[in-house]
Amino acid sequence: MAFGALALHPQLLSRLSTLNFKQPTDIQAQAIPVILSGKDVMAGAQTGTGKTAAFCLPILHQLLNAQELNQQDRHQLSNDSAQKKLAKALILTPTRELAQQVHHNLSQLIGDSAIDVALIYGGVSTQAQKAQLAAGVDIIVATPGRLLDLLRQRATSLAAVDYFVIDEADRMLDMGFRDEIIEVLKRLPKQRQTLLFSATLDDRIFSFSKRLLTQAKVIEVHARNQTAVTVTERVYHVDAKRKCDLLCRLIQAEKWQQVLIFSRTKQDADKLVKQMSQRGVKVAAFHADLSQSVREQVLTDFKAEQLTALVATDVAARGIDISQLNYVVNMELPFKQEDYVHRIGRTGRAGQAGHAITFLSVDDEPLLIKLEAYLDKRLPQQWYPGFEPDLNQIAPVTRKTKKGSLKQQARQKALAQSSKR
Repeated sequence: MAFGALALHPQLLSRLSTLNFKQPTDIQAQAIPVILSGKDVMAGAQTGTGKTAAFCLPILHQLLNAQELNQQDRHQLSNDSAQKKLAKALILTPTRELAQQVHHNLSQLIGDSAIDVALIYGGVSTQAQKAQLAAGVDIIVATPGRLLDLLRQRATSLAAVDYFVIDEADRMLDMGFRDEIIEVLKRLPKQRQTLLFSATLDDRIFSFSKRLLTQAKVIEVHARNQTAVTVTERVYHVDAKRKCDLLCRLIQAEKWQQVLIFSRTKQDADKLVKQMSQRGVKVAAFHADLSQSVREQVLTDFKAEQLTALVATDVAARGIDISQLNYVVNMELPFKQEDYVHRIGRTGRAGQAGHAITFLSVDDEPLLIKLEAYLDKRLPQQWYPGFEPDLNQIAPVTRKTKKGSLKQQARQKALAQSSKR
């Protein structure tokens, strides 16, 4: 299928051609017609599947059509200092980096079109953001906290919003933005189209969506809990104290470039960066304790391949958009199985081959059992020559971490999910 078959506005088709986008991805092909029909949508799509364009393209299509129908009125408004454009679309994202990514994608698709987009996030001065909103915009891309601050200061209004998008809804809930989203919801018109996109669709998302969506069309381009088929997964058994040495050996021996490394905590990330730097690896940390300007510079250096590795926490990494990231490394398994899917979804994007490496020490073995039950598959496990684990170490066993208990927990969760489909 070509983009032309989706009946998008000619200006958008021209921009897609200029950007060399020829065929829609699965999520785009399924979601765009539904969104254009006016229905609410709840879409499950992994990172790197083109989900941002899946909601941006139909919104831009509607705005361009509306501009053509109201050209004369729009001209009059633009010359009336007492009035300004009110936003017709609101896109909420959980992080500043993701907001920047969405704004960048919108800017590419808009091209020379007369559509104005405001980028609203915290950590920077509000003055420029207030000025942009005061001038009038068509689309607001925002993080919840800063948007609410500006709404309370009456710097803008959501009274004219026709399209409301919640991007990365699962991460929104993980980061505790439930109350903020509800507060934003109160300021939106009841008559609107709501689009919810999430890397995973679980019980929390379905429960929360009842407050947001009306007779929504559910779209899932992959089976739930599924990792991308283009990603090769490897699990190395290694003692915890030797993980950094093995990581540096792999980077140097296999000549890895642009490696995204996940660490559970900001403190562990900083410690790992120090250790890797001492071993000659060009590496930087990427987490919430860094200032916005530092994070932006680190990401710029990483994309420019001035850094070999980036050590990130789960929350910070959600906004990282690198189209050809070949390697993702888990220094340890995340406590939430969904986070494993998020993490390795950073590689193997848009059909490209990717590699996901996990270092498994004995204390993480109970998490591996739960993860394999969640994914419904076994992950290939191996030893790396020279870094074989100490077999005298024993995984800590409690009533909750016994293998049978873990499998029973996973089975009950899977049954509960399947009964709701």
